[in-house]
Amino acid sequence: MMIEHEQLRLLPSVDELLHTVIGQQLGADFSRALTVEAFRTAIAQARIAIRAGAACPTYEALLHTARELLQRQQRPHLRPLINATGVIINTNLGRAPLSVDALEAVRQVGAGYTNLEYELEEGERGSRHSHVSGLLRKLTGAEAALVTNNNAAAVLLSLSTLALGREVVISRGQLVEIGGGFRVPDVMRQSGCQLVEVGTTNRTNIRDYEAALTEQTALLLSVHPSNFLITGFTESTSIGALAELAHKRNLLVMDDLGSGCLLESGRYGLAHEPMPQESLAAGADVVCFSGDKLLGGPQAGIIVGRSAVIERLAKHPLMRAVRIDKMTLAALEATLRHYERGQAETHIPVWRMISARAEELARRAEYWATQLKTHEMVVRTLGGESTIGGGSLPGEKLPTTLLALDADKMPMPLDELARRLRVRSLPIVTRISRDTLLLDPRTVLKEQDEEVVQGLLEVVVGSLEK
Repeated sequence: MMIEHEQLRLLPSVDELLHTVIGQQLGADFSRALTVEAFRTAIAQARIAIRAGAACPTYEALLHTARELLQRQQRPHLRPLINATGVIINTNLGRAPLSVDALEAVRQVGAGYTNLEYELEEGERGSRHSHVSGLLRKLTGAEAALVTNNNAAAVLLSLSTLALGREVVISRGQLVEIGGGFRVPDVMRQSGCQLVEVGTTNRTNIRDYEAALTEQTALLLSVHPSNFLITGFTESTSIGALAELAHKRNLLVMDDLGSGCLLESGRYGLAHEPMPQESLAAGADVVCFSGDKLLGGPQAGIIVGRSAVIERLAKHPLMRAVRIDKMTLAALEATLRHYERGQAETHIPVWRMISARAEELARRAEYWATQLKTHEMVVRTLGGESTIGGGSLPGEKLPTTLLALDADKMPMPLDELARRLRVRSLPIVTRISRDTLLLDPRTVLKEQDEEVVQGLLEVVVGSLEK
């Protein structure tokens, strides 16, 4: 007890730490109030350690602890990370990463004033939608286009405008739920329309739609089931057939595509993903899709279709509540420019990942392994599969080469290894399968390769050296 008491007496006061050179610098960098709080915490932790038998830490040690506390507390909560999971459009990890051009566009418009709603030629008020509407018309063949903050908002706006208090006919097999508990029936009810279900879960034909039409019917709705598959004894009704029936009765057809693919996915060994240009060509009056899934841009809800319909949507009071902001518009325009120039595969990260060649992925995985083996880490590579994710192309896989760390070769349990990789200053998110921790180069940006190697060395080799 006497030794413990003596060690406790050696602890400096908060004021003494504040008057050191490092203490003054911390106060200048983080504010005096935050620094005082950090010093109090560091001293309290030292007091607990002393009572457990430790010696009093030096001033330098206390200052170092306080600095680490301040840095940890002030680290942004929303942070960049490395996605090594092999899921390309990873909803939990922010879906689609933006291209370099899109990021630069955001930086430029966010740094000052812009012509967001100002026509430079006329010197008059303009529309924010004009910045991307022309590109969307060109890429999809639509007469007009409108953009909201996400696709759920696009669907809600469209139904609220076109079917308030009236009936909307939809197949039972398309009453889907996507991530976060978002259900199509719920948003339809929220829009004020009346849901009319037709057909069965696995089979719905044009006669089912026709039998459901009444004087209260406003439109026929098709929803692409983009996050699940129904196989076997199935039948669905094409947009073309719906359009033919609807237009005979002076009704509208709306197609909610969800993902929003502008390229032919079959070119990459994947199943065909419906495209907005196909829906419009088949006769859909309004088509909704996302900006941050297979389009590869920022979160946005894109609405394309007939001019008369889009004009009605633009005038609805809800439009102001769901409108897109200037930085998202800038990123979306830059992303659409890549499609206009034929640069999707080379500039948009999602399509760079999808189109990555198997031999290039194998080369990168082998490079990781070679670098790690030089530091006596026991790792291996093996063939595997990447997935598209994000409610797009369900069940579709792409071949890849994985870096594998086996449980019996690691100095700690794999759960702990994965956790330590996640809590780095630049987190690395992996996946675990069958007692093996796996990293997929397909979803790791090429410029992040060295960071992956460094992160594994820090966590695995660093733990052995301590």
